[in-house]
Amino acid sequence: MPTSSHRRLPARRRLVLVTTGLVTAAGLGVLPFAARADAGAVDLAHDRLASQDGWASSGSGTTGGQAADAEHDVTVTTRAELVKALRAGPSGAPRIIRVKGRIDANTDDQGRPLTCADYAKGTGYTLAAYLKAYDPAVWGRSKVPSGAQESARAAAQAKQAERVGLAVPSNTTVIGVPGTDAGINGGSLLVQKADNVIIRNLTFADTRDCFPQWDPTDGSEGNWNSAYDAVTLRGATHVWADHNSFTDGPRYDASNPRYFGREYQVHDGALDITNASDLVTVSYNRFADHDKTMLIGSSDKDTKLRVTLHHNVFQGIVQRAPLARVGQIHLYNNHFDTTPRNGYTHSYSVNARAGAQIVAQNNHWTLSSDRKASQLLSGDGTGAFAGSGNMVNGSVTDLVAAYNAVNKKKIKSTASWKPALSKGLEPSAAGLPASLARSAGAGVLK
Repeated sequence: MPTSSHRRLPARRRLVLVTTGLVTAAGLGVLPFAARADAGAVDLAHDRLASQDGWASSGSGTTGGQAADAEHDVTVTTRAELVKALRAGPSGAPRIIRVKGRIDANTDDQGRPLTCADYAKGTGYTLAAYLKAYDPAVWGRSKVPSGAQESARAAAQAKQAERVGLAVPSNTTVIGVPGTDAGINGGSLLVQKADNVIIRNLTFADTRDCFPQWDPTDGSEGNWNSAYDAVTLRGATHVWADHNSFTDGPRYDASNPRYFGREYQVHDGALDITNASDLVTVSYNRFADHDKTMLIGSSDKDTKLRVTLHHNVFQGIVQRAPLARVGQIHLYNNHFDTTPRNGYTHSYSVNARAGAQIVAQNNHWTLSSDRKASQLLSGDGTGAFAGSGNMVNGSVTDLVAAYNAVNKKKIKSTASWKPALSKGLEPSAAGLPASLARSAGAGVLK
């Protein structure tokens, strides 16, 4: 069986995304901001994260764009308007960006749709030529691709990054306008070295890389690796991601072809928290139909990474819910459903590795008939999962004991820290499947 890889390649309101390679979107300076279209709605955009609500409430707390003036409180309906709002000066000025309806990130400055062929045009890249050049029978398996076709692939990928990478600055709230099915299709929100960001009430769908890279050295048989997360935090602090939905739909992985015997994977992470990001609360989100869902820590040498996940739903998730390295992670009142969905089959839920110190309280697993309690955790023998009150199909279960009974690399059952910021912690996990079905994800806030 091929070995999977953990390497990182290219109440309730906060979400962040960061990726490398952001390129300036040209020609947007003359675009006017859209007028406020939701003046009569309940104003959720000025909310701040409540005190004691997870790690993001620590210290100065998380207020996002709460202090924005009228000039920096705008409603956007297109990619061009969204980019202009994110870039509006002065740097660091508080801003509120209200997303109305769905924004397609794969569009040009005039709003015309862009395809993978548009990004590849002029670069010399074709998939057929790439496959021919790096076929393991020709290229071998001991080194990563280099040369003309790999350079062409990287150039095409950079053109797509210019469109789909959307940098979120400090002191910003990005929120979906209630009742408009607000969200971003194909986009990647980048929160990089920014502080005090709120992302709420948005659906992130099909963040897809047109140009995955083949790496024959990744795992025992090689892997195709894609570049974009729906939301990425890199060196970000005080971030609150709340009431968002993440999905690969409508282009699920089941439609991906296989080349060199491996899946041509066009989706990367849903919400990744890496590069010494710190003080993050992820609450009331719905993660569905995705493989590598949430990475906390980009390498075993990462630092900080204090993250709270509470009242989230994970459905049709293969792995990384989350995969945690190094940091202090608090998981409470989340619901994990291992039932296969839209071609996504559960591998594990939570991975504690590289010394990660996870405290898990009163979470609920709905275990499908094809899975066992011993398959819910994973680790490398160095991480901790200090659990209490966690349920499997309504019964309190010691997940570490179940895992350790059948695995050589043991997970520690005690952590080196105790959570103090756990607002809304429910004393029992029993009712979570029903309550979170009503309260988690985008479109719930009114």
